[in-house]
Amino acid sequence: MTHRASGGELLAPGVGIIEQPIGAMDLEEAVAAIRSGPRGPRVAAVFDFGGTVVSGFNPPAALERLVRRRSGRTAVTNVMLGSIRGARSEGEYERFLQQAMHTWAGVPETELDELGAALFHRTVHGHLYPEAWRLVREHETAGHTLILVSSLTRYQVQPVAEELGIPNVLCTTMSVQDGVLTGHVDGKPLWRNGKADAVRRFAATRGIDLAQSWIYADSAADLPLLQLAGHPFAVNPDPRVVLEAAEKSWPVLHFRPRQAPKPTDYARTVSGFGALVGGALFGVAAKAHTKQRRQMADSMMTVAADSTLRGTGVRVRVSGAENARAPRPAVFIFNHQSQFDIIVIAEVLGAGFTGVAKQEVANNPLFGPLMRFVEVTFINRGDSAAARAALQPVVETLRGGLSVVIAPEGTRSLTPRVGAFKKGAFHIAIQAGVPIIPVVIRNAGEIAWRNSAVVRKGVVDVAVLPPIDVSGWDPAQLDDEVERVRQLFVDTLLHWPEN
Repeated sequence: MTHRASGGELLAPGVGIIEQPIGAMDLEEAVAAIRSGPRGPRVAAVFDFGGTVVSGFNPPAALERLVRRRSGRTAVTNVMLGSIRGARSEGEYERFLQQAMHTWAGVPETELDELGAALFHRTVHGHLYPEAWRLVREHETAGHTLILVSSLTRYQVQPVAEELGIPNVLCTTMSVQDGVLTGHVDGKPLWRNGKADAVRRFAATRGIDLAQSWIYADSAADLPLLQLAGHPFAVNPDPRVVLEAAEKSWPVLHFRPRQAPKPTDYARTVSGFGALVGGALFGVAAKAHTKQRRQMADSMMTVAADSTLRGTGVRVRVSGAENARAPRPAVFIFNHQSQFDIIVIAEVLGAGFTGVAKQEVANNPLFGPLMRFVEVTFINRGDSAAARAALQPVVETLRGGLSVVIAPEGTRSLTPRVGAFKKGAFHIAIQAGVPIIPVVIRNAGEIAWRNSAVVRKGVVDVAVLPPIDVSGWDPAQLDDEVERVRQLFVDTLLHWPEN
């Protein structure tokens, strides 16, 4: 049974626009403005970093201790971590810059690169605004030149730019000699007018027309930057920017930052996992009289999924549900964002399927036993030969009439970005003579963050796309075909189908 949400209901925490003051623009209006505006690389989309793309936050103490212990450089790590929140005043920014110059002097640049990447993967990715990700993708589709600008250094900013697919980064540059930081700034810091000047110079060298360009920023220090653009957007503006936006009729956007789990989230999670176990046992018991493992497995999945959704307060809204029922068997592929995807897939597909998962999941104390009972094939991603051998029986499973579910990205993504697809699922479909059916999931990464077991109340949208006939595909020439299928996921996330 599918739980549906009303059309006006907010999505999961971190998705959508919060209730806004009169005159504010919502995300869909901003998207419509991009789609109806000028296209091409002479138009820029400039995103400020702190407060606009990444919400301001203080790294948790546990993370600080972990990173310090692993880096072995307490002072270096303190500056890197403390500055992630972003400076709130000129004095605060000057203190950061002085500390960075002093403590990073003599540190190899590669070490700071590694530290910045570690911070991103451990915590910063969880504070990216999904709304900013959406706007970046819209500007990318319009062919605009994407720019991420920050008063911080590339060690903090570059990992975010790479995840968002923004190729141009303008930030404060630290002087480096022979691969080691000298303790000085190379050029002018990108604070206030420095940031605006950097964008102006970049635009001049690339032939960008700023009068037709978009700039998104949040603080009073960014007013010179916002004033450059023909399309300035105040994002989560501070009081000074609110006044300026009102005076100059700038659009105002309000993004919802991700919040730490609340006691109710923990209670809901405990309830959900209890419902999962109870539902699984009840489902098996309900079909135990048949003594047919497949019937028991199907009953277990459908009852457990439905019970878990009820227990957690999560609702699944499905578009293209008819494609989930026929044709069968098929290889269903989905974009992977969270551990909760398993529940979503079971709710959408119902019965008559099994899956392929990485070996590590077999050790999960909750999902491992359940997945073994439904005969999921576990593969060792570190051993390509063993993985290919393990997939061969999956072809026979399909030929026997049972569908298979695979996440072609191979692992959960940090953000809504759709990662590169591996070819295993497509080889299996070709060999078994069955179609590929894309299952596009939206918001699951907000319901349960990557590597988090806590489940938040909300809505997960799922679009089941029409089946793709792979019978004419050449197994030796799959790159273009696989990329076209991946692009279907990207396009669907941008242009979500109406129910």
